[in-house]
Amino acid sequence: MLYDRDIREPLFEFLEMKYGKVRILEEKQMGMSRADIVMVQRDGLVGIEIKSDADTYARLSRQVRDYNCYFDRNFVVVGTRHAMHIEEHVPDWWGIITVETEDGAADFYVLRQPKENPKLDWKKKLGLLWRPELADIQARNGMPKYERKSKSFVIDKILASVPEQELKVQVSEELFERDYQTIGQEIESYRQARQKRAGHRG
Repeated sequence: MLYDRDIREPLFEFLEMKYGKVRILEEKQMGMSRADIVMVQRDGLVGIEIKSDADTYARLSRQVRDYNCYFDRNFVVVGTRHAMHIEEHVPDWWGIITVETEDGAADFYVLRQPKENPKLDWKKKLGLLWRPELADIQARNGMPKYERKSKSFVIDKILASVPEQELKVQVSEELFERDYQTIGQEIESYRQARQKRAGHRG
């Protein structure tokens, strides 16, 4: 029996070999669920849900709804216990990767490639970015800073100003460059500057 912990690291290696330049982000909050893996590709974000042999389908329908809101494409990775029936539990635009043990190691097979997700909510996808990352996108598209406006307001303005195909690439570029060591400092600096401006207005 393969458990989640047996699947993750070999899966990362498999994805990098198969898809080339990718960045793997783990345990990303999305709505009421948490994405096991987000694979950043140049042309979009791929959500990946792992269902090991020890897992059930109990939460899958809710997870599918959340993945569909946030990512351009989606995969489910399943152990042999679920391989025969997984197609009944995910939409036909989801990709399917099966995993089994061969010579003591996890062996992966792409049973079905994912298609573009027709239910993507661009506002929720952009909500995955932090405010400094949104500011980078505004700057590269010659947009105003909207420093006194909410994150939701800024996202709406970006969606109204930047074509989706260009935005796909720009979002991926931001996540390729995300530095978890420094982003906290950037966010704090952004907040302090905003509070200072608010104080001046008062």
